[in-house]
Amino acid sequence: MNGVVERIKSEADRLTATERKIAAVLADEPHTVAFGTVAEVARRAGTSGPSVVRLATKLGYEGFVGLQAAVQAELTALLGPARDRIRQRPPSDIVGRAHDTEVANLAQTFDNLDRDALRRAVDLLADPARRVWIHSGLLTAPVGAVLATTMAQLRPAVTLLGGSNTTVGLAGADLCPGDVVVAVDIHRYERSLVRAVSWARNRGAEVVALTDSPLSPLAGLAAETFFISARGAGPFDSMVGGVALANLLVAATAAKVRHAAAGRLDAVEGAWRSLDSLVASDGGRPARPERPPSSAEAATP
Repeated sequence: MNGVVERIKSEADRLTATERKIAAVLADEPHTVAFGTVAEVARRAGTSGPSVVRLATKLGYEGFVGLQAAVQAELTALLGPARDRIRQRPPSDIVGRAHDTEVANLAQTFDNLDRDALRRAVDLLADPARRVWIHSGLLTAPVGAVLATTMAQLRPAVTLLGGSNTTVGLAGADLCPGDVVVAVDIHRYERSLVRAVSWARNRGAEVVALTDSPLSPLAGLAAETFFISARGAGPFDSMVGGVALANLLVAATAAKVRHAAAGRLDAVEGAWRSLDSLVASDGGRPARPERPPSSAEAATP
């Protein structure tokens, strides 16, 4: 049987306006569904109990009880912290396990890709009139760093947010309506990141989310959402799928802004050469560091 995530995706186009409100509660507040009552879910969605039950049935569950059990099971699987997973017996072939896990992460990440959403997201990221703000959680920081450092070479006004709420708020004070906020985080979502993204959306920002599930609170805030498969071969989640998504967004944006990006990349390379930033700046051979003179050489007139 398909899980809750897959069922929501498969039925998304058939949901009524009322069912979409309930689905938003699933996305924003999975714990309300997992541990609440039909009445509580209906109240949060501004609808009725029978509507909640009808959505559960449409998704293929035996009423709300079946849906609730499935969400509980998913949360149990998703929210297991590394401290629990480290206590599990490791696989005998860790190399084979890692290989198979990461190949599966890439396959699932790209199988879940919505090409129309990709086109719309790239239109936003390529628009020079919009500033781009990238905000990732602690675990997903590698994804944010790859996206920010490469996107900044293609276009100006790309900012990687991080640090305390005070630091993020100081940078975000310059955020304008129409700017793009790319939010990156997976299960055990950071409360401060979700709040910052919600604040940015309320200011008129266009949110693009890289996350792991339609149940993610970021999915409920985003105009465009891309799903990362992040299963880890060990106790920690994998960022391979997330980095692949970042690379895809950059590659697609580069194709759209190719002519403008060429001049910017020339300027970046020129700045790096002027600053002697890279070891292999002479065309590939690292410069040999000068050897300090020996005591005998120093004494020679």
